[in-house]
Amino acid sequence: MNIDRILTAMNQHDVRYLLIGGVNFLLRHQPVLTFDVDFWVEDSEENRSRCEKALSELEAEWGRTNEEWGPVSERASGWLAGQPVFCMNSPHGAVDVFFSVSGLDSWDDAYRRCVDGQTAEGTPYRAISDEDMLTCQLALPEADQKTERVNYLRSRQ
Repeated sequence: MNIDRILTAMNQHDVRYLLIGGVNFLLRHQPVLTFDVDFWVEDSEENRSRCEKALSELEAEWGRTNEEWGPVSERASGWLAGQPVFCMNSPHGAVDVFFSVSGLDSWDDAYRRCVDGQTAEGTPYRAISDEDMLTCQLALPEADQKTERVNYLRSRQ
């Protein structure tokens, strides 16, 4: 997985996003095994359009069914408005795009609390705060919570 390449595409297209999930935890706290890059994307028509362009640049593929699966670059503009979560593959790694996140009501409020960071390669990113990361984990069913993350985040409060 090439996290820097994925983040660079999102940044170059001025996508308003917050990094969530395992990569956020990996970059900011502890090494964790993760298989995708999770983004919470501001849900506006203009921002979805920028995100669609970034995903096309990344050669992402998606489809509701195996028959529909294919390059997102071949989809009609506006396809990201179709559902709240998208799980895609790209040559650079798997990318998940969320338009809502369990436990967090407002993208704008989370963005105001976000953390600016850089990868080891120097690629900038914005990520949800530790407080919001913990809130997201605790909003999940207990069986789906990442216990190690919850314990770590609680220890930092």
